Amino acid sequence: MADTNDLKYSKDHEWVRVDGDDVATVGVTAFAANQLGDVVYVDLPEVGSSVKAGSEMGEIESTKSVSELFSPISGEVLEVNDDVVDTPETVNASPFEDGWLIRVKYTELPGDLLDAQQYAELTGE
Repeated sequence: MADTNDLKYSKDHEWVRVDGDDVATVGVTAFAANQLGDVVYVDLPEVGSSVKAGSEMGEIESTKSVSELFSPISGEVLEVNDDVVDTPETVNASPFEDGWLIRVKYTELPGDLLDAQQYAELTGE
């Protein structure tokens, strides 16, 4: 399992891993994946599009509900995980590794992102 202690988290249950050189990977947390249930559809922004921290960047649908995905950071989408679009259940099986959503060339990391301990307190885990 991936080390989740080095991640930052949004209150909307997305995670951010800084990969270096102003590039970060974004995904949904295991908590969110468990709350959603079996993910059956993921809609992600296009490569080259802009995302804004706190704004909608896509949609995730499960057997229980449809939820908006919110970007935890602002910047340009460099890469989209096509495997998640083709096999959305990957979000449930591997939310912190194979189930990542997008890679972003970010402009700055918002100050309201949570560390692992703060996120655990938020979710009660």
